[in-house]
Amino acid sequence: MLRDVDLAEAFVANLPIIAAFTLALYALAAVCAVREVLNSRTAQGSIAWLLSLLFLPFPTAFLYLVFGWKRFEDYGEVRAYAGRATRAARAGELRLADAKTSTSWPVLTRIAQIPFLAGNNVELLIDGPDTFESILAGIAAARREVLVQFFIIRDDGLGQRFADALIERAHAGVTVHLLYDDVGSKSLPRSYRRRLREAGVRVAGFNQRHKWLRVTGPMRLNYRNHRKIVVVDGQSAWVGGHNVGDEYIGLSADFGHWRDTHVRVDGPSAIACALSFCEDWHWATGTPIRPFLPVPIPQPGDEPVLVMPTGPADTFEDCGIAFSEAISRARERLWIVSPYFVPEAAMQTALLAAAMRGVDVRILLPEKADHRLVWLASYAHADDMVDHGIKIYRYTAGFLHQKVILVDDQLAGIGTVNFDARSFRINFEITLWFTHERTIGKVAEMLTRDFGQSRATTPQDLAVRSFAFRFIAQAARLFSPIL
Repeated sequence: MLRDVDLAEAFVANLPIIAAFTLALYALAAVCAVREVLNSRTAQGSIAWLLSLLFLPFPTAFLYLVFGWKRFEDYGEVRAYAGRATRAARAGELRLADAKTSTSWPVLTRIAQIPFLAGNNVELLIDGPDTFESILAGIAAARREVLVQFFIIRDDGLGQRFADALIERAHAGVTVHLLYDDVGSKSLPRSYRRRLREAGVRVAGFNQRHKWLRVTGPMRLNYRNHRKIVVVDGQSAWVGGHNVGDEYIGLSADFGHWRDTHVRVDGPSAIACALSFCEDWHWATGTPIRPFLPVPIPQPGDEPVLVMPTGPADTFEDCGIAFSEAISRARERLWIVSPYFVPEAAMQTALLAAAMRGVDVRILLPEKADHRLVWLASYAHADDMVDHGIKIYRYTAGFLHQKVILVDDQLAGIGTVNFDARSFRINFEITLWFTHERTIGKVAEMLTRDFGQSRATTPQDLAVRSFAFRFIAQAARLFSPIL
């Protein structure tokens, strides 16, 4: 009884503080609610936020700051400074644009804000050993500049080899920039970064100038830079699904063989990749940089390539629009490979429409899970696809992490985009698009082998799913907008 009296007295004594905190909390919730109404993208999502803010302001207001508050006007200023609006004209002046291919894919070209660039040589890199052998050899050959960007960098065997390669070039007088994502590389120790900086490598975290607890800006913890880019001397670029870590070269005891795809491009498209990196570096550090531009710009091959960086700073949801456009153009074959399959309603509609047109729609997903919640949600979405005649395959020869789309014999996309709302709306991503029959053929051969190492999901598989599994998967699906 005495304790209850003490608690009551403490409550009364601190009532002004409690009242002030409550008032501030509701004021914050009101600000978040107004912003959500003004910036609403989907009615369902906005209503969910508004109801939560009304009835449960704590902790919803704080969650909204992390997951719902989107403002990247400053990134738009970076793009303007970098001259995005003039790139298409500049490519034409330099006779680098492939006008015919760009005209054939106007939506993709408009989203990329640069045309398909001609004269590239393209090399498909399958799995980690070949990918990092190529990347490390490219870095070793650098003479002027190395630009490196990864979502995840680990301080393990591969991470140390990677650091050694960058340090060696820095000691040789090459300008080296390294950009990492603060969330993806949260376990990267300071000693790793300090070693690089002491050797002359310029190192930055994507959010180092925009800490998520800053009161002068939005909390952007939810918006991650998922790009993986390496550019050497403005002539060669590597883009794809690999990060820097031992698991990506198949050395993980848990995952074993790691199935992933990267691509190397030599030619003008390497400069487009470098420009994307420079925009990210400027936003992350506040310091603008210009990539090294070889003169004349080499055109060592005969393939057109489109470099498409996308992200939450886009005026529209450009990544989703691009993939919807590619899907809508399919007439015979639509093959999609992704480790995470959590499509939103519009993307599901596009896939179902393709199947109804008689397109061979195949989606290849991992059998193993690395993120359990996403994996469960993926099962719920994929099972719906099977019910509507879309072929779902599960890769059984290791863990599948590649991000590839193949449309007929006309278009292939390789990059960092997962088939989920996070990649389409939330993360900074990059995709390289290819139209030459040589690369299309190589991608088709690669995916045919992958399907051969997979099992197809049948209606019988769905029938034997336990009630508990189906319930948990459907529950995980509710989190789709932020997975």
